[in-house]
Amino acid sequence: MNSDKIILDLFAGSGAWSRDYVKAGYDVRLITLPDYDVRTYEPPSDVYGILAAPPCAEFSCAKGSLPRDFAGAMELVESAERIIRACRMDGRLQFWCLENPVGLLRQFLGKPPLTIHYWWYGGDRDKPTDLWGYFNFPKRRYWQPAGLLANMRNTPNWDGKAREKRAVTPAGFAQAFFEANQ
Repeated sequence: MNSDKIILDLFAGSGAWSRDYVKAGYDVRLITLPDYDVRTYEPPSDVYGILAAPPCAEFSCAKGSLPRDFAGAMELVESAERIIRACRMDGRLQFWCLENPVGLLRQFLGKPPLTIHYWWYGGDRDKPTDLWGYFNFPKRRYWQPAGLLANMRNTPNWDGKAREKRAVTPAGFAQAFFEANQ
């Protein structure tokens, strides 16, 4: 039933954001290094939905006054936008979403239509995240945080890889996004 619907997960990393689409039988394609480079990827002509989560390090306020590579970071964002435009012009694209934690990407893309907090969907941390695109807003599930972790170091079995762990899309948000955009 959904096997003819292609979902591109750009900068997929662990594939956590698109996992519910995989479970529902969609044709999910993880476009991420080392197998695929978003900068050179040419999408098929019948893409149904696009999820894009470009790396956030250069746009993060947490980077403080350290030097930034905006040119390199924007090359990735612009590559995602190129893919989105190509798929939209094809006519079948039903939704697309580009996410990034609240930060300096706003200075390039403008204020997004939606900013979320992962705890709204049952996540255990507060990571304000901007969502740009053409999509149905995921339904918020919680109105008060339930025991947020103040710091990634407080997580059970913390191994010092906070950046990688924070980059994984929380399951509750991924499921809510999927339910709103099928």
